[in-house]
Amino acid sequence: MHGFFALRGRKALHARKGAQGGNNRRHGKNGDDLVIEVPVGTEVRDAQTDILLKDLVEDAQQVCIVRGGTGGRGNARFARSTQQTPRFAEDGRVGEERRIVLSLKLIADVGLVGLPNAGKSTLLARLSRSRTRAAAHRFTTLSPHLGVVELSPAHRITFADLPGLIEGAHEGRGLGDRFLKHVERTRVLVHVVAHDPTGGSPAPERAYETIRAELARYSPDLAAKPEIVALSKCDLPGWEEPLNSLAQASDAVVTPFSAVSGEGLDVLVGRVAAALGTEGDDADDW
Repeated sequence: MHGFFALRGRKALHARKGAQGGNNRRHGKNGDDLVIEVPVGTEVRDAQTDILLKDLVEDAQQVCIVRGGTGGRGNARFARSTQQTPRFAEDGRVGEERRIVLSLKLIADVGLVGLPNAGKSTLLARLSRSRTRAAAHRFTTLSPHLGVVELSPAHRITFADLPGLIEGAHEGRGLGDRFLKHVERTRVLVHVVAHDPTGGSPAPERAYETIRAELARYSPDLAAKPEIVALSKCDLPGWEEPLNSLAQASDAVVTPFSAVSGEGLDVLVGRVAAALGTEGDDADDW
């Protein structure tokens, strides 16, 4: 099932009821279990208390959200030597009801974050077999995309390309917190900042500080994740000075790269692999 598509438009789900007992002491048919299939990475929360009931992060995990009722005992169960045909029976017990919220968070090793048009989709498409689409307008990516970088048959890294964030994203502006939640599961962040010699995008240091502020306001734990800072579009002239400015603003060793020419991608993947603790020299041979 793709996401929650099969649940679309269904406000209430009911398991099939059991049947009443019959003549000649026949037992009523049991009700059926209702199994709702959801993608790996789904959080199940109680809608009233917001308590997390289960975080389904592994394939084939299950959780019982509500329990069905129990059937009552028929009059034959109360027969005695002094009353062989009792005229009373026991009522069954009604099953439980519950309102729940299903929230999907992608599971990936690395989250690509940055302003719109920073070059994340192009980077993911170059690194992996992902078929994300990119264009020269804001919010090109309207949903998260996953891509796998195979370092070797034994080692692979899963990247999540998250739609471009803007100032105020933690409050839901733009595509906002619809996608910030997906970064929470990642182990490492790759913060992509665009080099734009035309001046159509914010200065790299300003772009970096904007996204860092949004991450911190959304979740201090998210802002504390290991981060690799990368300057994209370095096939365009004049990237050296923005690189230095970004390094000063981020207090990090910035990786320049071009997803178009491929320059610097081996260094970027190597740093990601090192941050993840990937063993061996597979990243150097990417």
